[in-house]
Amino acid sequence: MAASSSATFLTPIGEVRVLLQQGEVSELTLGRFAPGARQIRPAAAPADDMLPVLAQLQAYFEDGRQGFSLPVKLLGTDFQRRVWQALQAIPAGEVRTYGQLAEQLGSHSRAIGMACRNNPVPLIVPCHRVVAADGPGGFAGQRGGEKLALKRWLLAHEGVRI
Repeated sequence: MAASSSATFLTPIGEVRVLLQQGEVSELTLGRFAPGARQIRPAAAPADDMLPVLAQLQAYFEDGRQGFSLPVKLLGTDFQRRVWQALQAIPAGEVRTYGQLAEQLGSHSRAIGMACRNNPVPLIVPCHRVVAADGPGGFAGQRGGEKLALKRWLLAHEGVRI
């Protein structure tokens, strides 16, 4: 198995770039939000170690209730890793507020938001499932525009109406 490999996938939300390090997803980058594609396809022939990533992306975009079971390498502070672990426990089709997670983890809403903002593998660690008490909140450091439209798309895809 290669030490690291990367691939770009064309998806219904635009390009998704994935970096694998020793078989674990260490980075997932969401490109410009460009809804429209119906099929998931790699931008170029992926290496064999990317085939499970392709399969799980296909399953998720066919049915938003599908979760991910890919191994992830989460590099961050102890607190960030605790938040990211809590995010992975939020089922598709459900949301938690920043305040609920803060209470659960003995922290503050803003700290939860910063950990979500620094999530290296969105979709797999579903930070989009964390919302404000009075609406969708932000996504990837933005409270409007393209990133918020992407968050709304992902939540709607999973059956959540905000």
